[in-house]
Amino acid sequence: MRSTAIILAAGSGKRFSAKKKKQFVELFDKPLLYYSLKAFSESNTDDIIVVTSKDDIDFVREDIVKKYGFSKVKSIVAGGDERYDSVYNGLKEATGDICLIHDSARAMISVELINRCIEETVKYRAVVPAVTPKDTIRVRDGEFGGETIDRNTLCIIQTPQCFDIALIKSAFERLYKTDYKTLGITDDAMVVEKFTDTKVRLIEGDYKNIKVTTPEDIVIAKAFLDAGNFL
Repeated sequence: MRSTAIILAAGSGKRFSAKKKKQFVELFDKPLLYYSLKAFSESNTDDIIVVTSKDDIDFVREDIVKKYGFSKVKSIVAGGDERYDSVYNGLKEATGDICLIHDSARAMISVELINRCIEETVKYRAVVPAVTPKDTIRVRDGEFGGETIDRNTLCIIQTPQCFDIALIKSAFERLYKTDYKTLGITDDAMVVEKFTDTKVRLIEGDYKNIKVTTPEDIVIAKAFLDAGNFL
């Protein structure tokens, strides 16, 4: 079975507060996007589609894809206004049997997790990696702490979110036939769950697979990259 990965690198990074977009901020002299592309290139994924802003397409092609020889990258397409728009633009180019959708800000994604996601998607059609929160979680009650929630009933969702390609394309086509901007869609699994009868299978994620969102996350990312086999 052939698999295609869609790597999302079109965000503006408003919460990151840096001169560069976070996907292009350099860690050990390489842009953040490089590390996701490296992992997927070394995995069992067959093809890669990069979704970035229209203004950054040439930079991604010349200064990342060609420079580092990422031959699995078959297309670089423009993103949209929202995450789901960028995913949809990527899906239009995707072929094969399985689609993996990954946030480029999760630079510490491992080859092992990618391959495991592909294997599980063959069985379950819709798979998302997740980890259990380590901290105590409480519901806020105004200025005071409310109910404490059993963290074993909660999970932190990660990417890549992986789907049978016909399933995810069908779900997104149905999404765009609705008043989708009012639905509060935050990830791809929500689209599948809302517009198909398929349940999303949760598999064990990786605590190192963090999303770089704010500047302090860069410090953590550098530590993981330096300690692991990512460079």
